[in-house]
Amino acid sequence: MSTLKIGFVGIGKMGTPMATRLIKAGYEVTVYDVDSKAVAELTSAGAKAAAGASDVADVAEIVFASLPSPLILEKVVLGEGGIAEGKAVRIFVDVSTTGPRMAAKVAEGLSARNVAMIDAPVSGGLKGARNGTLAVMVSGPKPAFETARPVIENFGRIFFMGEVQGSAQTMKLANNLLAAAALAISSEAVVMGVKAGLDPKVMIDVINASSGRNSATEDKFPKSVLPRTFDFGFATGLSFKDVRLCVDEAEAMGVPMVVGSAVRQLLSVTNQLYGPDSDFTCMVKTVETWAHVEVGSAQTPDVAKAS
Repeated sequence: MSTLKIGFVGIGKMGTPMATRLIKAGYEVTVYDVDSKAVAELTSAGAKAAAGASDVADVAEIVFASLPSPLILEKVVLGEGGIAEGKAVRIFVDVSTTGPRMAAKVAEGLSARNVAMIDAPVSGGLKGARNGTLAVMVSGPKPAFETARPVIENFGRIFFMGEVQGSAQTMKLANNLLAAAALAISSEAVVMGVKAGLDPKVMIDVINASSGRNSATEDKFPKSVLPRTFDFGFATGLSFKDVRLCVDEAEAMGVPMVVGSAVRQLLSVTNQLYGPDSDFTCMVKTVETWAHVEVGSAQTPDVAKAS
């Protein structure tokens, strides 16, 4: 058993399996979330429950957070009753995706209280969180990172992006833009093929043996689109938030985002049609609706009429 006390605030879809891995690794873990059911699940696995974010930071030297938006992160860390008010916390590790500017702002606020911030957004989905195979992008002060490294290693492979605060967030936004863009363009290509009468499974096989293969055709289409389950494990609302953040950050730096803006718009429409809690593979459904065709279905009336 490690004597290092760990805190985890925000135990949703990603936070729960990540905190569970720390419990199984032998750490004393104290958790807090507004969802009492999520807290109960982890206390039954061996965690201790706290009444609030500052209460977690009163007992834990290293506090992790997995939160859904930049504003919520700022409130939970720097707001009243936030992590920054904790008496024991010395290192804060943010595994959320909140953008480099918010990372810098939170780091500055924590620094005034002698708390170091490690920016550590992750990629790899629920499967990676459960299995400890996430890609963990890290930036922040090297001494604090080296202290927290043995704990962070429980989540997966670490990529240290440098000591400039927010660098890991920039990397995460770039990665998530690419993932969403691959799904968006693959949706358009496959829907077009199905509309023309092609078998979507054969299309995916051909694409994956050709130059068009990507993460969507290799993973998301076979697992979640062709079987019509739309359960890959990443919410439309979160994907929309990440791409919006990426485009906003790029525009602030003077970097054009022509394709990124189009992906953001498609996600915005999908978010409105199917809701933020829908799986982001529902982007396919948005394109299907416009094309009056369904991927994975038998020949449609439109195609039959055209032939």
